[in-house]
Amino acid sequence: MLEEELRPLVKVTQHNIALLFCNYLQTIQVQAQVKNEDSGFVIYCQPDKHNFAQQEFEQFIAEPFHAKYQQAAWQNGDVTAVNSNSPTLLSSFKNQFFSHAGIVTLVVFTLCWLVFIASSLGWGNTVFHHLQFYPQLSFDAVLQAPHRLIGPAFFHFSWLHIVFNTMWWWQLGGSIEQVTGKFSLINLLIISALVSNVGQFFVDGPNFGGLSGVVYALVGYVWWVGWLMPDKGLSLSKPIIGFMLFWLLLGYTSLMPINVANTAHLLGLLSGCILAYIQFLKAKNT
Repeated sequence: MLEEELRPLVKVTQHNIALLFCNYLQTIQVQAQVKNEDSGFVIYCQPDKHNFAQQEFEQFIAEPFHAKYQQAAWQNGDVTAVNSNSPTLLSSFKNQFFSHAGIVTLVVFTLCWLVFIASSLGWGNTVFHHLQFYPQLSFDAVLQAPHRLIGPAFFHFSWLHIVFNTMWWWQLGGSIEQVTGKFSLINLLIISALVSNVGQFFVDGPNFGGLSGVVYALVGYVWWVGWLMPDKGLSLSKPIIGFMLFWLLLGYTSLMPINVANTAHLLGLLSGCILAYIQFLKAKNT
């Protein structure tokens, strides 16, 4: 739609608020843009969806911190915080980081980095020994050290490995915790870690680690919740889904210079999709 065909919707005084809502409109298939006019910022939208956009704006003003608006900003490449000040880059990043992540998201994020720092300082073998999956899976082994069923998820082998995994954990896990609650995220974490770790053990043995299986579960969960229950406000753009699926398939080729826990990735993705579908069935029945 041409720019001149857009119709003014509302004028606000804060640029970040205008951008945040504009990004959200675009994710729900409403053409929109922001213009600086007369000491304010006017949000324009397509005329045939003007009334719908007005209703959405009323909901936005009532609850601007809802996860669906921050999710829309992230998908469009904008890190936007709703506040009336102009913070420094560091304080803006800190506010965005903590406002998006709940307690479960932060605890797992911190634990992964503490384990990685300890490993980098020379305690790698000791830490891995305590978190490694069982050399032989048995009932007695599980009773003696039940934490090792999910322990490998918290151990990472390189900077790239942990940055990639914790970035996605913060983004997707934070959104899930805000929308569906901390117990839902804990459930996803435990089930996907169990499924991906056990599957990876039976395929390649106990020498593996990383949060990748859980991350792919979050991808599958957000993907299917966005498809089955779009009203929840959880969604992933098609390019991001395509990238994650391409990365998953690439791991099964000989092109990767490192060993990839392909089974953990695949089973994690499937477990996330299944958990989303189960939640959909529960919501449908109630």
